[in-house]
Amino acid sequence: MPARNTKREYIENGIYHVYNRGVEKRDIFMDDRDYKTFLYFLKQYLIPEDDPEKKSSNFNGRLFVRKNFFGKIDLLAYCLMPNHFHLLIKQKGGRDLSEFISALIISYSMYFNDRYERTGGLFQGRFKAVLVKNDNYLLHLSRYIHLNPNKVRNLVKLKEYEFSSYQEYLRTRNTKWVKPELILDYFEQNKNDGMVSSDNYRIFVEDYIHDTEKILEGLTLED
Repeated sequence: MPARNTKREYIENGIYHVYNRGVEKRDIFMDDRDYKTFLYFLKQYLIPEDDPEKKSSNFNGRLFVRKNFFGKIDLLAYCLMPNHFHLLIKQKGGRDLSEFISALIISYSMYFNDRYERTGGLFQGRFKAVLVKNDNYLLHLSRYIHLNPNKVRNLVKLKEYEFSSYQEYLRTRNTKWVKPELILDYFEQNKNDGMVSSDNYRIFVEDYIHDTEKILEGLTLED
C-alpha cells in the first residue's frame, strides 16, 4: 500500500487520500463484525446530529456522545482490507480531516482492544493524508481504492465486495453518508449511447490495466 507522500498539507475544501495499516502489518479486521464496526463508526460521525440513527456509546461505564462531522467531511470513497484501510475524503475546513480521522481511529482502537483483550496502539503510526491536486489523479485514485479487493478476488467478486464503496458507485447500494456524486459526475454520458455515469465508471474501473500506477506516481505499493 502507499508508503510515501506522508507530509500533511491541509487546505479548505481539499480532497485527501487517507490510509493506514495495522502496527507490524497485523490485521485490523479479524471478521465481519470488525469491518461492520468500523463502518458503524464512520456512519455515526458522518450522519446529521439530529438523525434518529445517531447514538451515544457506553465504554467501561462511561457515556460518549460522538463528535459530529456532518457538513464538514464528505466521504467520497473507501475500501477496508484485512490489514489496512483507504478513505477518499473532502474536508470543508482546514482541520476537519485531522479531527475526524483521529476520532475514528481512537473509537475503533478502543473497540478492537476491548474485544480482543489487547493493549497498545493498533495502527502503524499516524495516518497518512495525501492531498489530491488534480482531477486525473482523483479519478485514478478512486479506481485504485476500489480495485484493492481485486488483489485477492476477481472482478466478478469485486462488485460483491461488501466493505468498499464500489456498490455505491454502481448504484446497487445506497448509503446516505457516502458521496460518490462528485466523481460520478465526471462520467456522465456525453453522447446518446444510453449509458449512465455508473455504467461508465464500472467500465473505467474494470478496464484497468497498467496506467493507474503510472498516473499515481509517487505511491509505493507494499506487501
